[in-house]
Amino acid sequence: MDDQRAKTIAVFDRPFKLPGLDETLPAGEYDMETEFASPPDHKDPQAWKASVVVHLHPRLSHPGLTRSLTVSLLDLDRARARDKLSGKDLSQAFLEEMLSDPMVQLVMQADGVSEAQIRHLYSGTRTRQTDKDVLDT
Repeated sequence: MDDQRAKTIAVFDRPFKLPGLDETLPAGEYDMETEFASPPDHKDPQAWKASVVVHLHPRLSHPGLTRSLTVSLLDLDRARARDKLSGKDLSQAFLEEMLSDPMVQLVMQADGVSEAQIRHLYSGTRTRQTDKDVLDT
């Protein structure tokens, strides 16, 4: 089973949030264990998704308490992408934050709007609509 896990370190330059934890985590290095294959006792291996165990820093109020949080690879990738946005324009950071919001994704899905269309809208390179573009909407 150890060959199904990979241990890594992720470095966050800014404080960040992860789904499932109601606190902002401080910037720094975090030990992580990624599980790539479903555990042998998992009931539905087809529905299993890769996950990451993030070993959290102890709180100042409880310095001896070790904590960890299991998150999906997608959630971790989103947190790392947001962290890397620190050098981008504010509008780009807003766009990434907006597109990562589950409620925005649901509204986009209900309206039939793709992420590519939103990115194009915010890119500033608007072109005149063609007849085909009008028919596609």
